[in-house]
Amino acid sequence: MVIGYTTGVYDLFHIGHLNLLKNAKGMCDKLVVGVTVDELVAYKGKKSMIPFEDRIEIVRSIKYVDAAVPQYDMNKLEACKKLGAKFLFVGDDWYGTEKWQQYEKEFAEAGIQIVYFPYTKGISSTKINEALNAVRGQDLTDVK
Repeated sequence: MVIGYTTGVYDLFHIGHLNLLKNAKGMCDKLVVGVTVDELVAYKGKKSMIPFEDRIEIVRSIKYVDAAVPQYDMNKLEACKKLGAKFLFVGDDWYGTEKWQQYEKEFAEAGIQIVYFPYTKGISSTKINEALNAVRGQDLTDVK
């Protein structure tokens, strides 16, 4: 059985997220998805709009996802080793960066291949947040 792993916040779930999960599932028998816990989102200097419990339930309910697990830290290599994953799936915005070139070497040494999928053009959680902030004038009290 070929296991694949990907991870993300999955806040403001959009078609780009779905495309990545669909493409990833096409390359493995079992797709495990790490969903970033709220504490780690905050550590990265961001704030999710949707609470972790809701985000993981949304991801868990997608037909391409075989299992959704909490992501408590940024160590994707350890997560892949623990799960027995052969592939780590990520967006191609990371491709070619110094950090990810180093990751490729480390993952290869562990027998894990990093697969980069193209980002869906014109959509991202960042763009959705920017649009919402502009529409609401930075006042998000109506959504709480």
